[in-house]
Amino acid sequence: MGKFPFPKMYGAVTVGERGQVVIPAEIRKVFGIKNGDKLLVFAKPGGPIGLIPAEEFSQFLEHASGMLAAIKKHSSEAE
Repeated sequence: MGKFPFPKMYGAVTVGERGQVVIPAEIRKVFGIKNGDKLLVFAKPGGPIGLIPAEEFSQFLEHASGMLAAIKKHSSEAE
């Protein structure tokens, strides 16, 4: 069994008066986040908050949709 990849801490942020936070420069550089990029915000009640670049999420959804279509096709052919 492989090791669980623990997340890396990139720093801390402070929420401003308008609810804004600044993403630390190091993590922006590592993940290629630039000015104007759209990030989707995911969270579960009482759980962690995650930011995902919208473009990457769109690509994931396209890939997942293709995989589901292939599975459905294979299932209907097997019947």
